[in-house]
Amino acid sequence: MTDLFAAAGLEKQAPQPLADRLRPKSLAEVVGQDHLVGPDGALTRRIASGSLGSLIFWGPPGTGKTTVARLLAHETKFAFVQISAIFSGVNDLKKIFEEARGRRAAGRGTLLFVDEVHRFNRAQQDSFLPVMEDGSVTLIGATTENPSFELNAALLSRASVLIFRPLDAEAIEKMLARAEAFEGKPLPLDESARFALVRMADGDGRAALTLAEEVWRATAPGEICDAATLAAIVQRRAPIYDKAQEGHYNLISALHKSVRGSDPDAALYYLARMFDAGEDPLFLARRVVRMAVEDIGLADPQALVVANAAKDAYDFLGSPEGELAIANAVIYVATAPKSNAAYMAFKSAARLAKEHGSLPPPKVILNAPTKLMKSEGYGAGYAYDHDEPDAFSGQSYWPDALGRRKLYAPTGRGFERDLQERLAYWARLRKARNDPGA
Repeated sequence: MTDLFAAAGLEKQAPQPLADRLRPKSLAEVVGQDHLVGPDGALTRRIASGSLGSLIFWGPPGTGKTTVARLLAHETKFAFVQISAIFSGVNDLKKIFEEARGRRAAGRGTLLFVDEVHRFNRAQQDSFLPVMEDGSVTLIGATTENPSFELNAALLSRASVLIFRPLDAEAIEKMLARAEAFEGKPLPLDESARFALVRMADGDGRAALTLAEEVWRATAPGEICDAATLAAIVQRRAPIYDKAQEGHYNLISALHKSVRGSDPDAALYYLARMFDAGEDPLFLARRVVRMAVEDIGLADPQALVVANAAKDAYDFLGSPEGELAIANAVIYVATAPKSNAAYMAFKSAARLAKEHGSLPPPKVILNAPTKLMKSEGYGAGYAYDHDEPDAFSGQSYWPDALGRRKLYAPTGRGFERDLQERLAYWARLRKARNDPGA
């Protein structure tokens, strides 16, 4: 069928995206990855040494992973085989490995490029190990996910991880200039629109060229687009963000740590990015509640009230007004006094409970609803605190075998300053009641 299309000349008429037509023909044409393919780049040195080795390319979409893999095959004279883990299975791999062993016997290596390599399961990843070890295959796996989490340790131990960085504005501008030279015409954008297009690309070279192609396709001869017109033409490409993957966890971590570090401006920035990327606002509201109990605690008990109120406000108002309620809560928790004293005290209590098992409370504080229990001393000598001076008896509530322990240590910040003074006062009373001669 392919031959028939070629004979009819239809293959030449098929549309080819600008990004494919501008795919670099040499490593020197690759932009934005000088740390890999520049004069002193990691791949440049490997090629010069004559030993490439298996590699994992880790980076966001549109940064050149596939292009560089193809160019490496050309540089090394290896046979280039490309598959996608999404569409390939065990039978496909067996066939590829058999063909690679045949090439190796004939004196030629195989560079196997596996796109989305993290999509292979553990058994499929393990199947690469023998052909990597015997030299039949030089593997280049591409992934947008953190290899530490997604790839087997055995596979990672046999490959070097090279990081592809998102393209900066300078690299995107180089690609646009190359596109303009290739097309023989400038992009019909004013300065603000060109800046906006670079920002919309979000570090993705393929996206930048696709956006440029859309602009050329949608503008009339002589028309120059401003930023607003550009946004209307391309309908603004959403930032790279997968709510179930690393981008999600990176941004929520940045938001939480900005709050913990009392930087409301950084916290609002990351909150806005997550809203912009389509994150569930109720997920964010729940996270603010967690910040209130974990990082503020009793230094400002009102923080939990504000965080819960923001969640209720979003439930009541929806978007966009409800998002402002969450933003208010983020500002509140970021500017509140910080304490993890309650969090640490609870962790210590949980550890103590596990270590010492089912110790009974002291009999003095146990109820005695039956005569038998009274005869056993349950409740004997209990001091009702409200009947004591200062409403404080100072008696021990800890298991006899454990003795009194100190778990909660207020920081002295915010409301915990009052709690610190209160606990110190009770400690003095307890000492006086239990040791009158002290």
